Amino acid sequence: MLDQLRRMAVLATVVEQGSLVAAARQLQTTTSAVSQQLRALERDMGVTLLHRSTRRIGLTPAGERFVQGCQAMLAAAREAQSQLHHLRDAPEGELRISAPVGSARQIGPALAPLLTAHPGLSLYLEVDDRFTDLVAQRIDLAVRFGRLPDSHWVAQRIGQKTIGLYAAPSYLARRGVPTSMSDLTQHDWVALRSDTGAVRGLVLRGPDGQEDLLRVEPRASSNNQLSLQQMCEAGLGLAMLSPDDVDESQAQGRLLPLLQGWSLPTLPVHVMTPQRDAQPAKVRYAIEALRMAFSGVAGTAAR
Repeated sequence: MLDQLRRMAVLATVVEQGSLVAAARQLQTTTSAVSQQLRALERDMGVTLLHRSTRRIGLTPAGERFVQGCQAMLAAAREAQSQLHHLRDAPEGELRISAPVGSARQIGPALAPLLTAHPGLSLYLEVDDRFTDLVAQRIDLAVRFGRLPDSHWVAQRIGQKTIGLYAAPSYLARRGVPTSMSDLTQHDWVALRSDTGAVRGLVLRGPDGQEDLLRVEPRASSNNQLSLQQMCEAGLGLAMLSPDDVDESQAQGRLLPLLQGWSLPTLPVHVMTPQRDAQPAKVRYAIEALRMAFSGVAGTAAR
């Protein structure tokens, strides 16, 4: 069947170009190869389609009717190829992105210039803290923060987020403000818990460059960053949060930064895609827009 379709495309090209020589040049093959394809097509069809020489061709009545279908097939193939090239080169269609709850609010502003510049592009944002099956959910790319679990998805690091210590004024009024590493061990904590139930330790670097590891035993925990922030604002304990996630809460006095002379390790930002190669334009453009956003907004830095 594939050979038959190929021969039909050869016939349409011969008629389009007006001669076997011109068709051979267009198809980047030899005149004898074109003639051989036509003979095979006529043999398969059981009818003569062309009166031909190397310089001139003439369609038989059967050939005139048959070539119309061949030309329509070739035109459809060229149109499909053109549309595919357009998808590869110009961002359009629905862009499907997955992002965690706590940081989803940054995706819209990051992609707004891209969507404005390309009216044929639309956005669907799936907000979920779980690691989504990108293929099953038809997700083009997922934005994830922190350490990634083992998977067969392709990950690209696009930036990093700074992390700070925060607490609610109500909690600090009740328990006091920590001023040293040893003070932190006397406080309640609100911490992010992974799907495995693990809670990571806290590495702090002091003003003198000395690093200390603190094992956090949270009084309250969650697998959701936004819930973590809300529990911290409710006065349940200290929490490690990103400044660009809590800027509004800090401005409104719901959270206060702690130990500002100390620093915590940054949190890597990744985009994950189902494949590395042959990405459509909408995915390539979106990754670049997100890379620019997460290397330029407050509280983030480029890799």
